[in-house]
Amino acid sequence: MDPTVEQLPLASGDSLALHSYPDDGSAPMVLILPAMGVPARYYRHFAAGLHAAGFAVVALDLRANGASTPRPSRRGNHGYADLVDDVAAVCAALAERRAGRPLLLVGHSLGGQIGLLHAANDPAGIAGVVLVAAAIPYWRAYPGRRRYGLLAMTQSIGATSAVLRVWPGWGFGGRQAGRVMTDWARTARTGGYGNLPGADEALAKLSVPVLAISIEGDHLVPAPVVDNYTALLGAASVERVHFGAGDLGAASDHFTWTRMSGPIVARISAFAGLPRE
Repeated sequence: MDPTVEQLPLASGDSLALHSYPDDGSAPMVLILPAMGVPARYYRHFAAGLHAAGFAVVALDLRANGASTPRPSRRGNHGYADLVDDVAAVCAALAERRAGRPLLLVGHSLGGQIGLLHAANDPAGIAGVVLVAAAIPYWRAYPGRRRYGLLAMTQSIGATSAVLRVWPGWGFGGRQAGRVMTDWARTARTGGYGNLPGADEALAKLSVPVLAISIEGDHLVPAPVVDNYTALLGAASVERVHFGAGDLGAASDHFTWTRMSGPIVARISAFAGLPRE
């Protein structure tokens, strides 16, 4: 089952690529928001599972990733705030197609953060947010000595991105806009969204239900880091689930869970209130 790819133009002249799977016009809708540097097509198996479970599915290529434009360069200057605005633009573009149906934001890693920030800013029409291996990579939340390596990695990437005004993708995250990476590095250092005025306060007041999933074998966003992140959601109803290798049927990590995502799809379906098969 191949999606239809359409381009959503932005006021800047750039565009966002939406990968839409067949929709009969009645199913609740899922918007998949990818991890940093990961194209929407990577989630085809996951999207197919969600579609088979009864969802209408749209996957977004984040700005400057996949089939979205522009290619990251020194001339580009978008950051987290722009990515959150992009989610708002996509939700607005989907409003007529959705026709009042519930919308679930399902975000992986960075995509989960961006989706949650959008829901905190504008919860209207958002039925829930699903975080899959998604959290601020706050260095103090990592277990043991690994926290020091994490701090050094994130801050060196942030510093390099600030100097070059673009992250070339040297061993992590793919080529990215420089401000995306400096924003990311700041969250890793501080544990909050000080780069986004009012964001931390909005998260604390979030009332949209959240399903937070961590994955055994995920060394980039391990369970304690997800726990630390969900602690920022003071008012939200949070369902916290950890999937081990036994739950998924095989060992996985921050990325490969998509190949064995059946149990995760089932948990998302239960969260959304879809009937079990």
